[in-house]
Amino acid sequence: MADLESQLLQALNEKECIADSGDFAKSQGVDHMAVVGVIRSLQASEMIVAEDIDHFRYALTEESQTYLTAGSPEAQVFAAVGPDGITLAELKVKVPGEAGDVGFKQAMQQKWLALDKSGGEPRVVRKVDSIVDSTQALLADIAAGKEVPKADAENLAKKRKLIKPEQWKTYKLTKGAKFALERKKPATDLTFDMLAKGTWRTQEFKDYNFNALGVLPAGGHLHPLLKVRTQFRKIFTQMGFEEMPTNQYVESSFWNFDALFQPQQHPARDAHDTFFLTKPAATPSDRGVPADYLQRVQEVHEVGGYGSAGYGYSWKLAEAEKNLLRTHTTAVSSRMLYRLANQPGGFKPAKYFSIDRVFRNEAVDRTHLAEFHQVEGLVCDRGLTLGDLIGVLQQFFSRLGLKKLRFKPAFNPYTEPSMEIFSYSEQLGKWMEVGNSGMFRPEMLRPMGLPEDVNVIAWGLSLERPTMILYGIDNIRDLFGHKVSLSMVRRNPICRLGL
Repeated sequence: MADLESQLLQALNEKECIADSGDFAKSQGVDHMAVVGVIRSLQASEMIVAEDIDHFRYALTEESQTYLTAGSPEAQVFAAVGPDGITLAELKVKVPGEAGDVGFKQAMQQKWLALDKSGGEPRVVRKVDSIVDSTQALLADIAAGKEVPKADAENLAKKRKLIKPEQWKTYKLTKGAKFALERKKPATDLTFDMLAKGTWRTQEFKDYNFNALGVLPAGGHLHPLLKVRTQFRKIFTQMGFEEMPTNQYVESSFWNFDALFQPQQHPARDAHDTFFLTKPAATPSDRGVPADYLQRVQEVHEVGGYGSAGYGYSWKLAEAEKNLLRTHTTAVSSRMLYRLANQPGGFKPAKYFSIDRVFRNEAVDRTHLAEFHQVEGLVCDRGLTLGDLIGVLQQFFSRLGLKKLRFKPAFNPYTEPSMEIFSYSEQLGKWMEVGNSGMFRPEMLRPMGLPEDVNVIAWGLSLERPTMILYGIDNIRDLFGHKVSLSMVRRNPICRLGL
């Protein structure tokens, strides 16, 4: 390509003009399209000016090329008839196919032949002794590049389909404003070397095209957890639940443990299971916790009440004031229930849900992380029973596509009765645990100020486990954390629960 460009520039410099780029291509023995590529490139650099030259000609079709030697179909038929004539059946044998049919029709129209029906079977006979094959002569002229009468050309092209029009373009070339025998590639950037050596003063720079479209930015992609979370949120809102504010990751031990009637010596409150803050290490109890409520929580822990004997230990305020990363979103539930119990106008039934991050000081493996997402729902109303909890769970999990449920008695510090929830997986062919549930204990609800006939049913599950099942991920570290593959985030499909 570089040699061809150099040859074209040299020829243009010598002649001042190249009358036809097609002739130049022939003289160089190269395809004209290669010359066109060079012309376009030189035009863009303003080194040459190109003027269009339009060309038109007729070319033979594949069928008509055979007639250059064999003669046109009508001439072939005339030769086959002979001086003594021939039957139609014999003619079709001598000139078979489309050539015989077209040739017979054309010969009859030109009155070269006639059909003699005087004796039994009709015979094709000659009406003239000799003919001039003008069709073959026209095809030969067209093949040689000669001009033919317009009427004859249109007849051969449109009616007989023996020739086809061809159009192409060549160029007349003259020198441009920046003509040179050698192209100097313009620089695209100002470099350190140009500044140091001073070559930027004579260097030609490429113009910026401010109208050019830039590279389209890659679109954003939703993480699988976000897709599944959206589906959970839709299910809760369809069931009439209101989402709780969960943007406070740091909680005091009071709301995370004590308000839930979880004793201060419980193993979950040990540093081996919970992330405690060192700065600020504590939240003074007078910030957000009324003194009378704090007193009622202390009493129910130490001596019981509301039908409970309590835990019988000395409750310490300093332990309740410790700051930590919340271990469950139930800490948010306890705040919301206290606010519900003390709202102006008295108690009103409510349904709440939350989906957000929680933190536990656990060993990291393929099924556990130190931080994960918890899904929680609760219903607060008068006269609720365990039957209501089972009914709500059936409705909730059926919307997830989990129709078969079983329940197993369990223990939780702040719910009684408590149940583990199991669902049958058609994919795995076995029952698997999908969540935990229960009814909040009176020792938790009554100190808040909720009426005695008000009960709260609640349940919770992780967001990661159903997401791993839905997307076929067997290691939680491939789903959440610094080892997540961005290609997985880009490729993962949409999520539709319960379909």
